[in-house]
Amino acid sequence: MELSDLQTFATVARAGGITRAAEELNTVQSNVTQRVKALEAEIGTALFERHARGMTLTGAGKRLLPYAQKMAALSREALLAARDDGEPKGPLAIGSMETTAAVRLPPLLADFHRRCPAVRLSLRTAPTADLVAAVLDGTLDGAFVAGPITHDDLTATSAFREELVLVSARRCASLAELRAGTPESGPTALVFRTGCTYRQRLEQVFVEFGWPSAARFELGTLDGMIGCVAADMGVTLLPRAVVEGSAMSGSVSLHALSASHARVETLFIQRRTGYRTSALSGFAAGLTQDADVIAA
Repeated sequence: MELSDLQTFATVARAGGITRAAEELNTVQSNVTQRVKALEAEIGTALFERHARGMTLTGAGKRLLPYAQKMAALSREALLAARDDGEPKGPLAIGSMETTAAVRLPPLLADFHRRCPAVRLSLRTAPTADLVAAVLDGTLDGAFVAGPITHDDLTATSAFREELVLVSARRCASLAELRAGTPESGPTALVFRTGCTYRQRLEQVFVEFGWPSAARFELGTLDGMIGCVAADMGVTLLPRAVVEGSAMSGSVSLHALSASHARVETLFIQRRTGYRTSALSGFAAGLTQDADVIAA
């Protein structure tokens, strides 16, 4: 089995199709198709089911995927270990929730760049579920996610603590006014895509308020989310610091929630095993000095 074929297979599985995988791998679609077909021919069975919406894994593909991911991650770690002479340099892939990237990370990233200018840092934003999967399969070296996270293959360090608030249009001055002035089914929930921890929390709040069947509207950007709230399209759940730091903060109202819904910890997760590069160690050292190790 060629390692490059397994890496291509794992990328197609993650991307859900040849076109997106080719873009991610910076190659042409025909090359991706050829490698997948070569791997299927070697194994003797189909790894994907092809349909109009993309490609999904067959049973054989699902069984092969964890091994392909481990081999790809091990190959990358071996290369980094061989090149690592103790001086932070080379590539470092970090993931983050968009809300954390917008407010909490700029000073941390600036400080890291000053300390380790030879490191080629890349930042990817995604929901917590996607970030956890990317750290586990080695696509990311570490990520900032919403806690709690419990996984045998991960360590998690407390990075930030946030207060989540319900965000509504400015006309609703209080939570009682918001609840009294909405339809029986509740306001539209403005959410990020599935896998976002804040979305899950908002859905829990809606159930508690008696709005389990409220409409959902997915948005992809933080500015778009706050803008739609300001336009009275619906409500959302975000960290107080994120909204208060927005240019549109004067156009929305913030409503405090009970501690069970409001308190959330942002964790920096890494793989428990595998080689930790000098670049990753240098980045982790820049987190708060009194950070608590949640899972050691």
